[in-house]
Amino acid sequence: MSEPKIGNIAEQGAEAQALLLELNNAHARQTSLLTRERWDRLVGAAFAADCVDRAAALLIAFDQAADYDSPNFVWFRERYAKFVYVDRIVVSEDHQGRGFARRLYEGLFWKARVAGHDRVVCEVNSLPPNPESDAFHARIGFEEVGRADLDSGAKSVRYLMRKLEGS
Repeated sequence: MSEPKIGNIAEQGAEAQALLLELNNAHARQTSLLTRERWDRLVGAAFAADCVDRAAALLIAFDQAADYDSPNFVWFRERYAKFVYVDRIVVSEDHQGRGFARRLYEGLFWKARVAGHDRVVCEVNSLPPNPESDAFHARIGFEEVGRADLDSGAKSVRYLMRKLEGS
């Protein structure tokens, strides 16, 4: 089996881009449903937008300077002067358990340190619950820094942060 390749989403061809958008939208309950136009804007504005192979996994993250309207991103911007925010990380069902999410995060941690960041932040749904994501983020060193109820209480999130060593 060949080593999986990590690449920049923006550099993928049209077919791979369509597959990555499909992967994102298959997990809209955990992330959010995106149109092609919104997908292109997010990828274009991202601090990091990486994927594994053609569409095995993806990660999109923004730094604090991004022009982004997510209430979760805004929550972090109101509290921290400098950060990298993971907007979404998705691994296809048939590629889970192969370390792809960890590899994407390791690449992001490296990019963030090189750019002078000392923290990476994200949110994980607590309503509806996402225990797999909670456990994964705890294993790689994220700790809770806050909570919020969204959509009139229909959704709740836990805000997580990992401080980066050596930055």
